[in-house]
Amino acid sequence: MKGFFQNTWKHRAHVIMALPVFLILFFIMYVPMAGLVMAFKNYDFSKGIWASPWNGIDNFKFLIASKSTFLSMTRNTLMYYVIFTAVGTFLNVVLAIAIDQFVFKKVAKTMQTIMIIPVFISYAAVQFIVYAFISTDTGILNNTLGMNVRFYSTASLWPLILTVVKIWNSVGYGSVLYMSVLAGIDTELYEAAQIDGANKWKQIWHITLPALIPMITVMLLLSVGSIMKSDTGLFYQVTRNSGTLYSTTQVIDSYVLNAIFKNSNFGFTAATSFFQSIVGLLLMLFANGMVRKIAPENALF
Repeated sequence: MKGFFQNTWKHRAHVIMALPVFLILFFIMYVPMAGLVMAFKNYDFSKGIWASPWNGIDNFKFLIASKSTFLSMTRNTLMYYVIFTAVGTFLNVVLAIAIDQFVFKKVAKTMQTIMIIPVFISYAAVQFIVYAFISTDTGILNNTLGMNVRFYSTASLWPLILTVVKIWNSVGYGSVLYMSVLAGIDTELYEAAQIDGANKWKQIWHITLPALIPMITVMLLLSVGSIMKSDTGLFYQVTRNSGTLYSTTQVIDSYVLNAIFKNSNFGFTAATSFFQSIVGLLLMLFANGMVRKIAPENALF
């Protein structure tokens, strides 16, 4: 303990610089975790969190009470995580490499700026853009292309629609992280490879991609922690919360949001969040352990 205080005093300038961020993280990320106690209580508005009666694991039982619904929304949550992660990571890397290799650098910068814009558009607005394309009566696809598809009542089409919307919204922003890695690659490596007769494809395969692997691994490990969470705006607003589509669009987060609107059961909400966090933590620890055995230098810890 004495060594800790001595070291802190020695680096007091760094501690003072980091203190505001530490306090922000502490009060925004850690203090609210005390609210997880609601997961084990029958929350009563008039009594507050601490005075509300305990109900053990009843909230968790309520979560899995409807076995078919629980399995369906869990399956959808995992399915979309795999699709979004696989397709998103692939396109992020491809887009980053394409922009990095683009001959006209000023045009590439402009393209990069334009591609980032969608991430700042709220899903409350995106739902109207999607509706303009797939509306049964006035949609661009049905009217312009002569299609006659009832998108908002055909559940099987929505995995594709949601994937397209998610990729449009996030790929441009996601590629920026990989572009920062590409900017740090020593140009002498490319020059040496070019002298040895390597064309662009071989340079990308043997220099660019290996340099991106650590960042790809870190991003995948971080995303595993949120494997049980979904983008509520995407699944609730873009689908317009249509009950007809629940078989392929209802995920855990949208189910919780519907439950809050129907009965305001905050104990159930806390139990669901607790369940998601525990599963995410265990999966992240497992994934990080696997990475540490295969490639220790790419592990988070």
